[in-house]
Amino acid sequence: MVETSSIGLSIERQCVLLGIHRSGIYYKPSEPNQEDLALMVELDKLYMETPFYGSRRMVVMLQKQGWNVNRKRVVRLMRKMGIEAIYPKPKLSAANAAHKKYPYLMKGEKIDQPNDAWAADITYVPLLGGFGYLIAIIDWFSRYVIDWEISNFLEAEFCLETLKRSLLRKKPKIFNTDQGVQFTSIRFTGCLEENGVQISMDGRGRALDNVFIERLWRSVKYEEIYPRGYENLRELRTGLEKYFEFYNEKRPHQSLGYRTPAEVYYGGK
Repeated sequence: MVETSSIGLSIERQCVLLGIHRSGIYYKPSEPNQEDLALMVELDKLYMETPFYGSRRMVVMLQKQGWNVNRKRVVRLMRKMGIEAIYPKPKLSAANAAHKKYPYLMKGEKIDQPNDAWAADITYVPLLGGFGYLIAIIDWFSRYVIDWEISNFLEAEFCLETLKRSLLRKKPKIFNTDQGVQFTSIRFTGCLEENGVQISMDGRGRALDNVFIERLWRSVKYEEIYPRGYENLRELRTGLEKYFEFYNEKRPHQSLGYRTPAEVYYGGK
């Protein structure tokens, strides 16, 4: 990144050209502990398989894999990753008591066409040189990924920008998220309300409320992120651009009658 005056490009435009989120240029990460990063990858994989395991069971599973770890270390890393047992959704976006919470609207709701409901979530992303976070907005009916974004730290802004881009295309009847601070922020909920979208929020412990996006996380991690072992967010962005195009346009889903999300989203039933 260079001074704006020297090349005639704004910081925002430089970030777009480089494929990075502009908030990341102000972030000064500490040197990551490589052993911790490797251990966090294994914790992430275990968590995807057994989200109901607490730190004690995680220690046992890691020790069986040959890791010399104790519970104190596992607890510290799980907190850093934002994950905990029982509540399978990452605790990445902890609730803010000052923000308004909205009722859960999906129970018993008939979702039988595209844009009836969208869902959004954030997940931890392991990288060889550190870690980041990924948000995705998915159409509930078709599983089509409407939009996504990555960031090297959690903030409401990168979620809001993703939402705004999505709403320029279509507007769902219902938008479902967890009660994380990014999604309960006044700017985020205000954007939805200004566009006439009903806001739905999961209650804590409702593990299956966003089941389709949880399945997306499993697919993107096991099919793309884990095998590739990306070094940084720039490389990850390039890989995810290709993957989400494949996921939407070419990857058939059994639950969709072996059609692709794009076929269902743009073709209706």
